[in-house]
Amino acid sequence: MTALPSRIAAFADRRPKALALLAGALSATGFAPLHLWPLTLLALASLMALVARSAKGSGALGIGWAFGVGHFTIGLNWIATAFTYQAAMPAWLGWIAVVLLSLYLAVYPALAAWGAWAVQRYVVAAQAWTAGSKEPGRGAKPTAAPACAGATLSFTLAFAALWTLTEWLRSWVFTGFAWNPLGAVLSSTMIPNLALPAIGTYGFSSIIVVLAAWAGSTVLWLANAANWSRPKSGSWVGIGFFVIFLLPLVTVLLFPSIIPTMPARDDGIPITVVQPNVGQQDKWEGSKADLNFEKLARLTTPKSDEPRLILWPEAAVPDYLETGYPLVYYDRSPAAARARLTALMNPDDVMLLGALKLELDRAGDAIGARNAVMTVHADGTLGPRYDKAHLVPYGEYLPMRPILSAIGLSRLAPGDIDFWPGPGPHTLDLGRFGKAGLQVCYEIIFSGQVVDRAHRPDFLFNPSNDAWFGSWGPPQHLAQARLRAIEEGLPVIRATPTGISAVIDADGRILDSVPMHQSGRIDTVVPKAHAPTLFARYGNALPVAFALLLLAAAIAFRRRGR
Repeated sequence: MTALPSRIAAFADRRPKALALLAGALSATGFAPLHLWPLTLLALASLMALVARSAKGSGALGIGWAFGVGHFTIGLNWIATAFTYQAAMPAWLGWIAVVLLSLYLAVYPALAAWGAWAVQRYVVAAQAWTAGSKEPGRGAKPTAAPACAGATLSFTLAFAALWTLTEWLRSWVFTGFAWNPLGAVLSSTMIPNLALPAIGTYGFSSIIVVLAAWAGSTVLWLANAANWSRPKSGSWVGIGFFVIFLLPLVTVLLFPSIIPTMPARDDGIPITVVQPNVGQQDKWEGSKADLNFEKLARLTTPKSDEPRLILWPEAAVPDYLETGYPLVYYDRSPAAARARLTALMNPDDVMLLGALKLELDRAGDAIGARNAVMTVHADGTLGPRYDKAHLVPYGEYLPMRPILSAIGLSRLAPGDIDFWPGPGPHTLDLGRFGKAGLQVCYEIIFSGQVVDRAHRPDFLFNPSNDAWFGSWGPPQHLAQARLRAIEEGLPVIRATPTGISAVIDADGRILDSVPMHQSGRIDTVVPKAHAPTLFARYGNALPVAFALLLLAAAIAFRRRGR
């Protein structure tokens, strides 16, 4: 039994990148819908061990990159499904797209791995080198370390800090793709509520890394039980981490009153959330447009005379609701299109629904479109509108269109014109129904970018079309919406055509939902918002500052030989 760590270390030295690739794939099982987060912790511990054992910076970089390729290829497998709905491109191209995207996204874990390795390598600590070795950086080799060497204090803190910083970078570099931050693996638990209101999702990811280091130390203790009477210093570091990060959980057990209670459901803004179960294969089929509308209408019919806010999904109707376009663009006049909607409403109802807006040139030709959420009043007038700001590359617009279209590529959403971005988060005043913040589809995944902080809303409405996203995408999307609710202290309401539509309270709990691939409606009230959290006030300045403090602590501990 005592030889097990040595055998693992020997194999890791021979095939570090292969093991990292496998560990990365395993780590993705912690996200929804599998929620196997203990495997994510062990996979991260394996990554840290492999990086800590690397003799060269290029090796550490390659190990981190291999981990990232496995991590993102498995976690983003749902992207391949989107290509099956685009007749202009072969379905197999979807998996090529997943791999190519993963090759790029893997750069971020690679940078975190290299940075943590560099702290161990270039910050001088005499006991980290073998006796008689050359000065660090000139051929010296780290002392042989156990397989969970990533659990040493300085290395773990550096890795945690750099993972947070690179995850934050991933959210905005090249317009950003923040899907599946590491903190989302614990979205099905109440643990994020202890950290997200203060340090946000990216800061919480650093805590996940520390928990992973402790998990790695625990596995080593079990594998090397014969040496328990004389644990290595790294093991005591693991015990320290265990105590530090277990204390909040023990506090919750001893003082359960700090756990948020379920909110009262007898007051608040009355809403009707509609999920028609219209699949992507039917959504833009002209011959099925009336049938699709009938599904929405049937689920929207009032059950009482009480005024309510009706919430429909993204791009719920194909009709143009605004006037002013050339007649050639209308299949149905705007007045007739709105009349179909108002026929479903009580006299004081208001509806928020996804619809399209065209941008015309001076000749009256469409040159762009907006993915909009429009307000329709019961008298047929239009209220304030929100235009989606964070567009999906290759989905809603084709980058470098002249080049890519010339080689036969097209965007995934149907149509020949690109969508144009809106100005960003802002709050719609809906009168008696409060103030709504809007985030369309995947905009909700961008931590710190979902609320107009100068005009804080009462709730966030996230209309989406997850019918593209296979079986893994919708539950992952829902998990990230729950994180936004906790961070901002705001309830989040989701309306989708095929699921998962949900009402999420300000503590991230799902109060009501309609499962995937089922039609249904939710008649309830909007949960109450909390007072603005620290994160709601200062945004991503907090996780970035937290990461920099961890990095400074890592360097300080490294200088002390820890």
